[in-house]
Amino acid sequence: MKKVITLLFTAIIANAIIAQTVDPTITVPQGFKAAKIAEGLGTARHIAISPKGEVYVKLNYGKRSKYQNGILNLLDLNKDGLIDSVNAFGNFSGTGIAIKNGYLYASSDEEIFRYKLDANDKVINANNPEKIITGLISRHEHEAKAITLDNAGNIYVNIGAYSNACQVQDRQKGSPAMKPCPILDSAGGIWQFKADKLNQTYGDGIRYATGLRNVVGLDWNTATNSLFVMQHGRDQLHDLFPDLYDTKQSAELPSECMYELHKGSNCGWPYIYYDHLVNKKIIAPEYGGDGKKSTDDYQSPAIAFPGHLAPNGLLFYTGNQFPEKYKNGAFIAFHGSWNRAPEPQEGYYVVFVPFKNGKPTGQWEVFAKGFAGKDKIENTRQADHRPCGLAQSADGSLFVTDDSKGTVYKISYNK
Repeated sequence: MKKVITLLFTAIIANAIIAQTVDPTITVPQGFKAAKIAEGLGTARHIAISPKGEVYVKLNYGKRSKYQNGILNLLDLNKDGLIDSVNAFGNFSGTGIAIKNGYLYASSDEEIFRYKLDANDKVINANNPEKIITGLISRHEHEAKAITLDNAGNIYVNIGAYSNACQVQDRQKGSPAMKPCPILDSAGGIWQFKADKLNQTYGDGIRYATGLRNVVGLDWNTATNSLFVMQHGRDQLHDLFPDLYDTKQSAELPSECMYELHKGSNCGWPYIYYDHLVNKKIIAPEYGGDGKKSTDDYQSPAIAFPGHLAPNGLLFYTGNQFPEKYKNGAFIAFHGSWNRAPEPQEGYYVVFVPFKNGKPTGQWEVFAKGFAGKDKIENTRQADHRPCGLAQSADGSLFVTDDSKGTVYKISYNK
């Protein structure tokens, strides 16, 4: 009897913990629950979870946080499902973080580092990481170096274009475009480097794909053995070309695009943009377009979304916890728009894209919403939380970071 009572008491406590941590402000599909497991971390960008459950988060502005460092190891010491201790290390800011083959990889805006992990997936020498890539361009526009790794010893790095549309004077009405765009020599694409070679520079890497204005969300799809990325589309079509675009068109366009990349892929920035409303690649107005002229040149997206939603996280789900429909599909964290006025700002949610035979089915759905805390957002500062990074834990749960208030969410499914 005593054993039964003890088990019953334990179950009651466990249920109480679950009830306390479920966040009712986040709406998820039936059978799922979303819980806050950490708050107040700072600018929590991308997140990585080791096979043994160690959670690492990259802070964009580590020095400005209470931790004074850019990488956080989140700990649940009493195993109640909540983070109750944080180890901070890494004296550099940035966005990218990933775990592969016993190493933790993390990026600043100019360099990529790696830390050796021990048998428990803990960082061995937090004060002395290996520098594997250095000298990457950072000119304070689209400077975040998002990263992912394949299964063949390569690391892929986004090097965003330090420009909106490759004008001589960036974002200035009437300024001509540079033809050809010189930025593409060292930015505006994805570079491939070796994951285990120290002190690599551009000369050691391969420009794997080009014509990508800026990529923050990227992931290696193990089902297709290929790289997928989410591009941030250009801004200010109406501001720069009011005779060609009205404000509604400028709010919806250009599309935010998912691309499947292979060596040599060219997605067309700055010469074209994608219009999901007509399913065409449109010649950019800086390069002779009128909002209607289309071209068959350059790679088409795998799927496209409305403009300016800011896709910051991409994750292919490989776990077994969620229902079968989610297997090998893609989750995308949309950070939220700032420039859709006078239309309402959009995004601030996580969507799911089903895949079949390695390709998107063409349909997508909002999977988790409510992060912004308000139905109508006119300015990004009004949003309570902004989804940024995604990670999958060993048990198949989905983790979501927020770089506004430094919250980490765990979304799980009750079978």
